[in-house]
Amino acid sequence: MDKPIIGIIGGIGSGKSFVAGLFAELGALVIDSDQMAHAAYQRDEVRQTLHKWWGDAVFQPDGSVDRKAIAGRVFTDPEQKRRLEALVHPLVHEQRRRLMEKTENDPKIAAFVWDTPLLVETGLHNLCDAVVFVDTPLQVRLERIKQRGWDAKELDRREKSQLGLDKKQNISDYTIRNAFDADSVRGQVREVFSRIIAKKSVRNG
Repeated sequence: MDKPIIGIIGGIGSGKSFVAGLFAELGALVIDSDQMAHAAYQRDEVRQTLHKWWGDAVFQPDGSVDRKAIAGRVFTDPEQKRRLEALVHPLVHEQRRRLMEKTENDPKIAAFVWDTPLLVETGLHNLCDAVVFVDTPLQVRLERIKQRGWDAKELDRREKSQLGLDKKQNISDYTIRNAFDADSVRGQVREVFSRIIAKKSVRNG
Protein backbone atom coordinates (compact mmCIF):
# COMPACT_ATOMS: atom_id res chain seq x y z
CA MET A 1 0.00 0.00 0.00
CA ASP A 2 1.44 3.35 -1.07
CA LYS A 3 -0.13 5.43 1.68
CA PRO A 4 1.44 5.10 5.14
CA ILE A 5 -0.55 3.50 7.94
CA ILE A 6 -0.18 5.30 11.26
CA GLY A 7 -1.21 3.60 14.47
CA ILE A 8 -2.16 5.69 17.52
CA ILE A 9 -1.54 4.25 20.99
CA GLY A 10 -1.51 5.57 24.56
CA GLY A 11 -3.22 5.30 27.89
CA ILE A 12 -6.95 5.55 28.46
CA GLY A 13 -7.93 9.21 28.45
CA SER A 14 -4.68 10.30 26.80
CA GLY A 15 -6.43 12.05 23.92
CA LYS A 16 -5.70 9.54 21.15
CA SER A 17 -8.79 10.52 19.18
CA PHE A 18 -7.88 14.21 19.52
CA VAL A 19 -4.41 13.51 18.10
CA ALA A 20 -5.93 11.37 15.35
CA GLY A 21 -8.14 14.33 14.46
CA LEU A 22 -5.06 16.54 14.10
CA PHE A 23 -3.62 14.05 11.64
CA ALA A 24 -6.93 14.27 9.78
CA GLU A 25 -6.46 18.04 9.47
CA LEU A 26 -3.28 17.29 7.53
CA GLY A 27 -4.96 14.94 5.07
CA ALA A 28 -5.05 11.58 6.84
CA LEU A 29 -8.14 9.41 6.88
CA VAL A 30 -8.91 8.34 10.44
CA ILE A 31 -10.28 4.82 10.76
CA ASP A 32 -12.02 4.64 14.12
CA SER A 33 -12.25 1.02 15.25
CA ASP A 34 -14.60 1.91 18.10
CA GLN A 35 -17.11 3.34 15.65
CA MET A 36 -16.76 0.25 13.50
CA ALA A 37 -17.31 -1.97 16.54
CA HIS A 38 -20.44 0.04 17.34
CA ALA A 39 -21.65 -0.64 13.79
CA ALA A 40 -20.87 -4.33 14.22
CA TYR A 41 -23.14 -4.44 17.27
CA GLN A 42 -26.04 -3.40 15.03
CA ARG A 43 -25.69 -6.49 12.85
CA ASP A 44 -28.38 -9.10 13.33
CA GLU A 45 -25.99 -12.02 13.63
CA VAL A 46 -23.99 -10.22 16.34
CA ARG A 47 -27.09 -9.22 18.28
CA GLN A 48 -28.41 -12.78 18.12
CA THR A 49 -25.12 -14.18 19.37
CA LEU A 50 -24.95 -11.68 22.24
CA HIS A 51 -28.50 -12.55 23.24
CA LYS A 52 -27.67 -16.24 23.13
CA TRP A 53 -24.69 -15.66 25.44
CA TRP A 54 -26.08 -13.15 27.93
CA GLY A 55 -29.78 -12.70 27.28
CA ASP A 56 -31.66 -9.43 27.84
CA ALA A 57 -29.07 -8.23 30.38
CA VAL A 58 -26.87 -6.73 27.65
CA PHE A 59 -29.66 -4.91 25.84
CA GLN A 60 -31.26 -1.53 26.50
CA PRO A 61 -35.05 -1.25 26.90
CA ASP A 62 -35.23 0.07 23.33
CA GLY A 63 -33.53 -3.09 22.05
CA SER A 64 -30.12 -1.58 21.36
CA VAL A 65 -26.97 -3.27 22.64
CA ASP A 66 -25.88 -2.04 26.08
CA ARG A 67 -22.12 -1.74 25.59
CA LYS A 68 -21.61 -0.66 29.19
CA ALA A 69 -23.23 -3.88 30.43
CA ILE A 70 -21.05 -5.90 28.06
CA ALA A 71 -17.93 -4.09 29.27
CA GLY A 72 -18.85 -4.90 32.85
CA ARG A 73 -18.88 -8.58 31.98
CA VAL A 74 -15.79 -8.88 29.81
CA PHE A 75 -13.41 -6.72 31.86
CA THR A 76 -13.77 -9.09 34.79
CA ASP A 77 -13.66 -12.31 32.77
CA PRO A 78 -10.76 -12.85 30.32
CA GLU A 79 -12.49 -15.81 28.70
CA GLN A 80 -15.63 -13.78 27.96
CA LYS A 81 -13.43 -10.96 26.67
CA ARG A 82 -11.68 -13.30 24.23
CA ARG A 83 -15.01 -14.68 23.09
CA LEU A 84 -16.39 -11.21 22.41
CA GLU A 85 -13.24 -10.15 20.55
CA ALA A 86 -13.43 -13.28 18.39
CA LEU A 87 -16.96 -12.22 17.43
CA VAL A 88 -16.44 -8.51 16.80
CA HIS A 89 -12.80 -8.05 15.72
CA PRO A 90 -13.05 -9.93 12.39
CA LEU A 91 -15.99 -7.73 11.39
CA VAL A 92 -14.04 -4.58 12.27
CA HIS A 93 -10.97 -5.82 10.38
CA GLU A 94 -13.11 -6.44 7.30
CA GLN A 95 -14.68 -2.97 7.48
CA ARG A 96 -11.22 -1.44 7.81
CA ARG A 97 -9.86 -3.39 4.86
CA ARG A 98 -12.78 -2.42 2.61
CA LEU A 99 -12.54 1.26 3.53
CA MET A 100 -8.80 1.36 2.82
CA GLU A 101 -9.21 -0.40 -0.51
CA LYS A 102 -11.97 2.00 -1.48
CA THR A 103 -9.89 5.10 -0.68
CA GLU A 104 -6.40 3.89 -1.58
CA ASN A 105 -6.33 5.89 -4.83
CA ASP A 106 -7.99 9.02 -3.45
CA PRO A 107 -5.43 11.82 -3.98
CA LYS A 108 -6.94 13.86 -1.13
CA ILE A 109 -5.93 11.18 1.40
CA ALA A 110 -2.25 11.26 2.34
CA ALA A 111 -2.26 8.50 4.97
CA PHE A 112 -4.43 6.21 7.05
CA VAL A 113 -4.62 6.61 10.82
CA TRP A 114 -5.78 3.65 12.87
CA ASP A 115 -7.48 4.84 16.06
CA THR A 116 -7.79 1.42 17.67
CA PRO A 117 -8.02 0.91 21.46
CA LEU A 118 -6.19 -2.46 21.43
CA LEU A 119 -3.81 -1.81 18.55
CA VAL A 120 -0.81 -3.43 20.26
CA GLU A 121 -2.72 -6.11 22.14
CA THR A 122 -4.21 -7.43 18.88
CA GLY A 123 -0.90 -7.20 17.00
CA LEU A 124 -2.18 -4.61 14.53
CA HIS A 125 0.80 -2.34 15.26
CA ASN A 126 2.89 -4.77 13.22
CA LEU A 127 0.92 -3.74 10.12
CA CYS A 128 1.58 -0.02 10.64
CA ASP A 129 4.31 1.99 8.93
CA ALA A 130 4.58 4.11 12.08
CA VAL A 131 3.23 3.89 15.61
CA VAL A 132 2.63 7.12 17.53
CA PHE A 133 2.39 7.11 21.33
CA VAL A 134 0.30 9.85 22.97
CA ASP A 135 2.00 10.71 26.25
CA THR A 136 -0.34 12.41 28.72
CA PRO A 137 0.18 12.94 32.48
CA LEU A 138 -1.88 10.67 34.72
CA GLN A 139 -3.59 13.59 36.44
CA VAL A 140 -4.81 14.93 33.11
CA ARG A 141 -6.10 11.50 32.13
CA LEU A 142 -7.90 11.12 35.45
CA GLU A 143 -9.69 14.42 34.91
CA ARG A 144 -10.81 13.28 31.46
CA ILE A 145 -12.11 9.88 32.52
CA LYS A 146 -14.21 11.50 35.25
CA GLN A 147 -16.35 12.79 32.38
CA ARG A 148 -17.06 9.15 31.50
CA GLY A 149 -18.15 8.45 35.06
CA TRP A 150 -14.98 6.53 35.91
CA ASP A 151 -12.66 6.93 38.87
CA ALA A 152 -8.98 6.03 39.42
CA LYS A 153 -9.87 2.44 40.37
CA GLU A 154 -11.82 1.94 37.16
CA LEU A 155 -8.94 3.36 35.13
CA ASP A 156 -6.50 1.02 36.86
CA ARG A 157 -8.79 -1.98 36.36
CA ARG A 158 -9.13 -1.35 32.65
CA GLU A 159 -5.47 -0.56 32.05
CA LYS A 160 -4.41 -3.78 33.78
CA SER A 161 -6.08 -5.66 30.93
CA GLN A 162 -3.82 -3.86 28.44
CA LEU A 163 -0.10 -3.75 27.77
CA GLY A 164 1.74 -1.39 30.14
CA LEU A 165 2.30 2.19 29.02
CA ASP A 166 6.11 1.89 29.27
CA LYS A 167 6.05 -1.05 26.90
CA LYS A 168 3.70 0.77 24.54
CA GLN A 169 6.00 3.75 24.43
CA ASN A 170 8.98 1.50 23.72
CA ILE A 171 7.12 -0.05 20.81
CA SER A 172 6.26 3.32 19.30
CA ASP A 173 8.25 5.18 16.64
CA TYR A 174 7.19 8.66 17.72
CA THR A 175 5.83 10.31 20.87
CA ILE A 176 3.33 13.17 20.96
CA ARG A 177 3.24 14.94 24.33
CA ASN A 178 -0.34 15.91 25.00
CA ALA A 179 0.22 17.94 28.14
CA PHE A 180 0.20 21.41 26.65
CA ASP A 181 -2.18 23.57 24.65
CA ALA A 182 -3.73 22.40 21.40
CA ASP A 183 -1.39 24.47 19.24
CA SER A 184 1.63 22.78 20.79
CA VAL A 185 0.18 19.34 20.11
CA ARG A 186 -0.78 20.37 16.58
CA GLY A 187 2.82 21.43 15.92
CA GLN A 188 4.14 18.10 17.14
CA VAL A 189 1.67 16.22 14.95
CA ARG A 190 2.67 18.30 11.92
CA GLU A 191 6.35 17.46 12.49
CA VAL A 192 5.71 13.74 13.00
CA PHE A 193 3.40 13.55 10.01
CA SER A 194 5.95 15.15 7.70
CA ARG A 195 8.61 12.69 8.84
CA ILE A 196 6.31 9.69 8.31
CA ILE A 197 5.31 10.87 4.82
CA ALA A 198 8.95 11.50 3.90
CA LYS A 199 10.07 8.08 5.11
CA LYS A 200 7.25 6.33 3.22
CA SER A 201 8.13 8.24 0.05
CA VAL A 202 11.73 7.05 0.29
CA ARG A 203 10.58 3.45 0.70
CA ASN A 204 8.21 3.71 -2.24
CA GLY A 205 10.86 5.42 -4.33
